Amino acid sequence: MTQGSLLRQILEYENRHDPYPLYAELRKAPVRNEDDAYVVSTYREVLSLLHDPRVSSDARNLTQSAGIDLQGQQEEETTLPPSFIRLDPPEHDRLRRMTNTSFGPPHEPRRVHEMRGELGGIVSDLIAGIGSTDRIDLVEQFSYPFPVTVICRLLGVPREDESRFHGWADTLAASLDPMPGEDPTERNKVFQKARTELGMYLAGLIEERRKNPRQDMLSELSTLKGPDGSMTTMELLSTAALLLVAGHETTVNLITNGMLTLLRNPDVLERLREDPGLSVPIVEELLRFEPPVQLVPNRTTLADIGIAGVTIPKGASLWLVVAAGNRDPLRFEDPDRFDPDRKHNEHLGFGSGIHSCFGAPLAREEARIALSELARRLVNPRLLEDPPEYRRNAVLRGPRHLPIACDDIRP
Repeated sequence: MTQGSLLRQILEYENRHDPYPLYAELRKAPVRNEDDAYVVSTYREVLSLLHDPRVSSDARNLTQSAGIDLQGQQEEETTLPPSFIRLDPPEHDRLRRMTNTSFGPPHEPRRVHEMRGELGGIVSDLIAGIGSTDRIDLVEQFSYPFPVTVICRLLGVPREDESRFHGWADTLAASLDPMPGEDPTERNKVFQKARTELGMYLAGLIEERRKNPRQDMLSELSTLKGPDGSMTTMELLSTAALLLVAGHETTVNLITNGMLTLLRNPDVLERLREDPGLSVPIVEELLRFEPPVQLVPNRTTLADIGIAGVTIPKGASLWLVVAAGNRDPLRFEDPDRFDPDRKHNEHLGFGSGIHSCFGAPLAREEARIALSELARRLVNPRLLEDPPEYRRNAVLRGPRHLPIACDDIRP
């Protein structure tokens, strides 16, 4: 195995089911220059760069692109302005502060907590609708519809429009996960059509909420006037699209990877069935062990940065492999073992620094409720395929389908 081949091997689909041996090889040199990208894979170095103000998330600062194609595995270019995860301070800080006024502390400290009942209701309805227990596709029947329904309720999408919203979410998700042999021109055309329709729908909903605000996030954002001013319609559309794509795809993977890991560790699954409170450390260990975002390939350097004996030049393409950092034996004891009793589990599953996952409190709550209810209600659940079929996306890594069976479903 040559050093120059590692990054490409990680992106190869044949390694999607288990990239961790490749990450271990990658960590032998904490910083590598591969395919015109600087790849960082060890915990301390990744964490340091996530907090370094000389690292930019704004693609306009990139002077040399990586010589590797992610093949649609990131958001497509659109007519919308960049969402705040693609911006640097002060623009990033202004938009993130404004979005946070209706999502969490200090303005709405109980929003996620007060959604617990609604989250539980959605989970209960999805499990009740599973039908035959001989073959259940956990992704299609549970993990996928759950988060997009939550985002609809959070934004304030009317119930009668949720099915249309689900359709757009399906198309946007498919654009991040291209199939082999698929015509990229046709795929992009379908994606842009869905993005345009979603944008027009949200623009109409924003206008309606400005005139007749309700108790939902879109109403609060569209009528907000504070120290940072108010969001333009385009900024609102970009933020809503971010919440849909980023908030949906990561949670699908967290729940699906979570159930796959629990079914591979039946002793932990049994403990969770008996003690739903164990869902808290289980979810944290899942975020370390099988993070829904495996690598961050869209950063660049604003100055020369010296790290681990390597100087990364200004304007370079910087890839942070957070999943490799989460398995770094210099930080985590016995890192390849799934251990919900692990102490001091400061993982990188939601990133860190100013771009740490905005929706982490909601994603944690969704995963805790989903996994504890699946553990409680499915009688003798088991995998039908292991490994399952994975999505092609190397960044947002998770099973495309997860076929399971169980003997019965408890009420």
